[in-house]
Order: sequence, then C-alpha cells, then structure tokens
Amino acid sequence: MEYRPYYLAREFVRNGHEVTIVAASQSHVRTIQPALNNGRPGDEVIDGVRYNWLLTPPYSGNGISRVRNMLSFVWQLYMRARDLANQYQPDVVIASSTYPLDIYPARRIARLAGARLVFEVHDLWPLSPIELGGMSRWHPFIMLLQRAEDYAYHNVDVVISMLPLVHEHMKEHGLQLEKLCIVPNGIDPDERGSNPVPVPPEISALLERIRKEGWKIVGYTGSHGIANALDTLLDAAHLLKGEKIAIILVGDGPRKAGLMQRVENEGLDNIRFLEPVKKEQIPALLSMMDGVYIGLQRQSLFRFGIAPNKLMDYMMAARPVIMAVDSGNDPVRDAACGITVSPEDPEALAEGIRKLLAIPEEERIVMGKNGRAYVLKNHSWPVLAQRFLAAIGESAS
Repeated sequence: MEYRPYYLAREFVRNGHEVTIVAASQSHVRTIQPALNNGRPGDEVIDGVRYNWLLTPPYSGNGISRVRNMLSFVWQLYMRARDLANQYQPDVVIASSTYPLDIYPARRIARLAGARLVFEVHDLWPLSPIELGGMSRWHPFIMLLQRAEDYAYHNVDVVISMLPLVHEHMKEHGLQLEKLCIVPNGIDPDERGSNPVPVPPEISALLERIRKEGWKIVGYTGSHGIANALDTLLDAAHLLKGEKIAIILVGDGPRKAGLMQRVENEGLDNIRFLEPVKKEQIPALLSMMDGVYIGLQRQSLFRFGIAPNKLMDYMMAARPVIMAVDSGNDPVRDAACGITVSPEDPEALAEGIRKLLAIPEEERIVMGKNGRAYVLKNHSWPVLAQRFLAAIGESAS
C-alpha cells in the first residue's frame, strides 16, 4: 500500500532508468508484508522496479516497537552502505521515509558511490509528532529527529516536498530554497479508464431507487475515522432533514459502528451506510453521486498545504466537491471544481451542500470536468515523475 515510491519508480523505469528501492520488511502502511527468503532479506522485482528488503521487527501503533523498527532499518542500511553502493552503483540516492533518520545512511551511500543526494519529505517530522501527538520538543527522540531534519537540509543536493507550502519552515532549519522542488501526491490515469468496473448490483439498484424518489445524492467514500470529520457530516444531515438530500457513506473504519449507532438513535433517515467496494469500482460508484464530500478535522499542520488522495479520486471521477478543510492551499478553489467551507462547522457544511446542489446540473458537470482536467495536468504520475527527474538533474534516457 505504499504507492508513491512504487508509482514514481515505475515511471522512472519507463523513462529508461534503473531503480532499486531498499525498504523495511515490516511497515504499517502495507496490508501485505513482503515474503522473504527463509526469513532473510533479499531482492524482488515488481514491474521493473527492484526491491531490496531488509528484515525488521514487526510492530503496531506508534510506541516503542515502531521506534525499534525504525532504528533497526536505519542501522542495517548504514552498516550495508558500502555493499549497497558497490552493488548498485547509484547516480542518485533518495532518502524517502516518513521520518528523517534515513538521511544518515543515505548520505553515506551517496558519498561512497559519488552520487547526488535527494531528501524526499512526506510529512514534517518531528513537527508532526509534536503537533499531532503532543510530544515535547525536548523529548530525546524528538531532539534526535530534529537533528536529522536539520542535517538533511544542510547536506543534500535536492529536497523534494509533497507539501506545497513548506518554504519558510525549511528555510528556518537551514535549507537553501533553490534546492527545493514541490512534487505532490498523484494518481495513475491508467487505473481510471473510460470503462469503469460496475458497482455491485444491489448498490446500483439502491442509488437508482433513491434518485427516482426525487432525492439528490451526496457521497463519501473511504475510511470512517476520527480525522475524516464524519460526525460533522451527520450533524449537517440533521439540518438537511426534509430537503430530499441523501447522504451515502461507503467504506469502513474505527468510527463506523459509532456513526451507525448515532444515525439509529437520532432517526437520520437521510443517511445510508454501504460496505466498502473494490478500488476499481470507485469511479463507477462516484459517477452516481450529485456531489461528493471530503472533510478533515482542524490541524495546525495543514498550514503547509494538503493534497489528499481521496480528493484526487473525486476529481478524477469528475464529481463536484464539497470540501470542509482549513489548509494553507485550496485545490478545490484552484481547480474550480466545487465549494470549500469551514471544517467541523455543521451549519456551514449544510449550507455548502445546499448551495452546491442548487447549481444547475450542467454547471456541476463543468465543475466535475474542471477537477478531472486539473488532476491530469498537475497530479498524474507521468507528469510528477518528469518534474521529479528534472529537479534531480536527470531525464529520460
């Protein structure tokens, strides 16, 4: 499930480069961990991309077991630096983990190979565990991470950031901004072809019946977690009762049972919950919606900008979007593909839904097309890979 390195690496290979990803054998961002040779690290090739797996201990949550996993990976990478430099003879070494500790072995490999060094920033660590996890700046682990982040900005040739508004933060920590390039998250247009896989017939029949009864449909797909602000959507549903607006939530997650109980207790007959559908069925499902919702809780880290995958799925499906997120950037406004309202504000969300659905259908169709065109221009992996290669001084061979 760690899609970004795979998609970028696949595009690099298509552009004539050889790519090796050295990764930990255990990671919480995967649903399936790689199979090792008798429990030993080894190589595997996936779509032309070579993976070199390092055996690391399993973990769960964000406690000491995850720290042990991180340190195991970084230590093995550092100790194997000379072997990796000799084996693969890289021209470019990219340090690309959520945490910045891999910058030390990456720099060692780069120096041994005479390669350029690139630091790819997924999230701003240690700022994320400080602001999201409430950790003290003076915690020994946070201080270790801060030292690594500062070291990276002072010693790399290029920084690639997924977040669009990081310039001042990185400058404050020692980066010369001419080394910075923004390469956000992306989508694979080939996975969203002109012939989407149909949704299960029972779901299609339900949505068609709702529409025939005169209801307009606002959809949400994805995880039902605290961060997704779905309680706010239920609060807005209270305010929309009697207005022939149906809200359909598709997916699963830790908050789903509680949300369903709320709907039952409060008699919200304008909300339906559906089971998750396959990834390839999402475009067909979204095509049956009049509008789609994305919301996030307020987080100070969003001042650096957002580019959520869910939003790009919505835009690629050419659906008008109602976004309830407070961030430093506003992709919905930039793409002219919907309406943005304040997060965690049921009144603003209800009014935004009313406003979006009151727009004539032909204008909403234009909004949807705007969103799709914006994503294809700015967020498709072939486009982003070219931007990445240009930033690190490489090109198609």
